[in-house]
Amino acid sequence: MVLGGILPDTPVVHGLVIVAATGFIWLGSGWLEESAERLAAHYGLPAVVQGSVVVAVGSSFPELSSVVFTALAGVFDMGVGAIVGSAVFNVLMIPALSGIAVDTDLDANREIVYKEAQFYMLAVATLVVTFSLAVIYAPIAGETLVGRITRPLAAIPLLLYGLYLFIQWQDVSDHDATIEREADIGRAWGKLAAGLAVILVTVEQLVGSVEALGATFGVPEFLAGVTVIAAATSLPDLLVSVRAARAGNSTTSLGNVLGSNTFDLLVAIPVGVLIVGSVPIDFAVAVPMLGVLTLATVLLFTVLRTGLSLTTLESYVLLAGYGLFVAWVVAETAGVTHLLRGS
Repeated sequence: MVLGGILPDTPVVHGLVIVAATGFIWLGSGWLEESAERLAAHYGLPAVVQGSVVVAVGSSFPELSSVVFTALAGVFDMGVGAIVGSAVFNVLMIPALSGIAVDTDLDANREIVYKEAQFYMLAVATLVVTFSLAVIYAPIAGETLVGRITRPLAAIPLLLYGLYLFIQWQDVSDHDATIEREADIGRAWGKLAAGLAVILVTVEQLVGSVEALGATFGVPEFLAGVTVIAAATSLPDLLVSVRAARAGNSTTSLGNVLGSNTFDLLVAIPVGVLIVGSVPIDFAVAVPMLGVLTLATVLLFTVLRTGLSLTTLESYVLLAGYGLFVAWVVAETAGVTHLLRGS
């Protein structure tokens, strides 16, 4: 149903909804970015904290919602697949398009490369360990490499995110910033909340229309989930990062990418578990996907470290990397490759 059944369920309507939702997400991401900048200036937050926490958490609400909804529906693997697909899109497509959108190189710094990128790789490893513990200590009878993630296991990545926030808090304490007090800080918080609400509602409609069109035209669920749906839920991140890059805030642009992915892996997935109590996870599907995500992150880490900037050529290398990812997903769907044993 489109808009609760108000509009007819036809491909043309779904296409119009996608166009309209994209416009509203652009509007909401603009409010999110503007309010985040005002709040960061008011509280004296470093640019990397603004991008990796304030903006990143806000623009990650669609991914958080998708995990919660799939967990409640009993298809948690689909939610994990969408999260990982979104993460691959974030680390390859968003920096690439942000780098192409500006006339000069997209500057990075050692804090982005050595703190944000490496902590994100630690987040991926922690999630693999959590899934492994589920298979070892809570196996599902009669299944191979399928375990159940319980609330105590879900606490492991959440604790690591607590460490991440502690590190960011220490950076804020050590940061010597020029504080620009807002006369009406409540309005900035209100605009932030309004931006989040617009993004959340419109992404839900966008994802629903994309799923409906995929079903209409026979696009396999797995292919749509880790590519189209993942890209749709990452649209706020894309718009925020491109806006920040064009405004000359390259640290915020890149910090948003890595901070969003860290939040998705360490918070969004565990929250789904905490809500429903426990969820099954297919190790043979989840871990190869996380392995591909690790390779994508290593590629981003490498191009950012060379000269501590992202050149136009390196942006196109990231685009090519995402093209290879999509080609692999298509090959898995067509049965040409069999890396995902449980799919």
